Amino acid sequence: MKRPGPIELEFFRQLLVSIPEEMGVVLRKTAFSANIKERRDYSCAVYDAQARTIAMGDHMPVHLGAMPLSVEHVLRQFDLRPGDVAIVNDPFAGGTHLPDITAVAGVFPDKGKPAAFYVASRAHHSDVGGMSPGSMPLAREIYQEGLRLPPILLVREGKLDDGLMRLILANVRTPGEREGDLLAQWMAMQRGAARLTEAAARYGLPRLNANITALADYAQRRMTAALLSLPAGCYRFEDSLDEGVTIRASITLADGRATVDFSGTDPQVAGPVNANYAITLSAVFYVFRCLLDGDVPANAGLLRPITVIAPAGSVVNANPPAAMAAGNVETSQRITDVLLGALSTAAPQLIPAASQGTMNNLSFGGEGFAWYETIAGGMGAAHGCDGQSAVHTHMTNSWNTPVEAFEHSHPIRVRAYHVRRGSGGAGRHHGGDGIVRELEFLAPADVTILADRRLRPPYGLEGGKPGALGRTLLRSKGKSRLLPGKTRLDVQPGDLLRFETPGGGGFGLE
Repeated sequence: MKRPGPIELEFFRQLLVSIPEEMGVVLRKTAFSANIKERRDYSCAVYDAQARTIAMGDHMPVHLGAMPLSVEHVLRQFDLRPGDVAIVNDPFAGGTHLPDITAVAGVFPDKGKPAAFYVASRAHHSDVGGMSPGSMPLAREIYQEGLRLPPILLVREGKLDDGLMRLILANVRTPGEREGDLLAQWMAMQRGAARLTEAAARYGLPRLNANITALADYAQRRMTAALLSLPAGCYRFEDSLDEGVTIRASITLADGRATVDFSGTDPQVAGPVNANYAITLSAVFYVFRCLLDGDVPANAGLLRPITVIAPAGSVVNANPPAAMAAGNVETSQRITDVLLGALSTAAPQLIPAASQGTMNNLSFGGEGFAWYETIAGGMGAAHGCDGQSAVHTHMTNSWNTPVEAFEHSHPIRVRAYHVRRGSGGAGRHHGGDGIVRELEFLAPADVTILADRRLRPPYGLEGGKPGALGRTLLRSKGKSRLLPGKTRLDVQPGDLLRFETPGGGGFGLE
């Protein structure tokens, strides 16, 4: 078959991207939880027979760069058959943290032959058990964080495994919501498999595969060209989480390739900020994808010119039984800040100052309810523009939770919700401002907060000033107190919890 031309290639690119996007719509429309329906904390993608990414939806960067490793682990465990759906959330089997459950299914356009493709969805479940409601605890080891699922079949040849479902639901605080969300992921698998099967039937499997290969080769060429446009050399940067855990990276650029080396990063810790290799790879994928000009296919070809070295036992590639809840949400943001900081010397006109650098994770629960959300902040300014305010940045791409959905679902009143004016860093271009979000509890609740940039502000670049530090305050019985960035507390009716999220760094001298 001759090489596909540019028009055909663009047609198949759009066709392939439409499949995970449609999977995401099905997942969102059929899910039970506001976390998926409103915050859109999910991701969908399509893979080839070797678990290499073909196409992904415009969803969550921290999910999408890591999901191929989950698919790989599923394929090592199972020879998936038509109608099978495997699930996994184990961070040591390609997962990120336990609330993120990944579903994987095969696609069989030729009956009687092995799967030609795979589809996968990853969704953040608002509770998967563990020591704290919302399953984002201040744990010291993974066993405290919730139900840990190695690759296991939830659906066998189209029939739900009722025993496994009962086991899962017996270990979570909101079983009805969890069941609905898991079934929604199953429906997303069915939609993705149907659309890929239709494409293979209409255009033929050889033609479809030829375009998939050509798109991966094109993505590789575009990444290689981007790396060649940067000055060769070794660029270093380091930054720390509020706990003092330091992440160090060197990026060596030469001959159209990049080597990203995290040697010198601090060892893993007895706390929830550890990240695994999947999270680190995901951050690398995201940052280097940001270097590309224009709309380039997001597939496995982008990573071909990039080598990642993450020492085992470090906080960016932790070993069992490390706790992982904050690694996916907080450490991933700091890895991103470090990589962008290293590249800022090589490409000062492309790289922005640090964004808020945290997801401001809030989880809580009480009798019959559990909740999880992230809270937006400021985006870093760049060479040609101010940073945006009150947005989710970098490794998260979730939406802000609507007040109506929040108050309808849980015993909460939102007493304040507005932009935190003046929190962005000063400079020729100002960093974006953070958010003020104040919540009144109407029922007793067990609250966990995982936030950062409370002690170390988001950095500015080229003489720009840092963004403002974040603050979290609790007002109870008429008294206010400043809370640590990562804390667990019990609240009572009438207590007010106030988040003032960080602003982004400024860019350039004023």
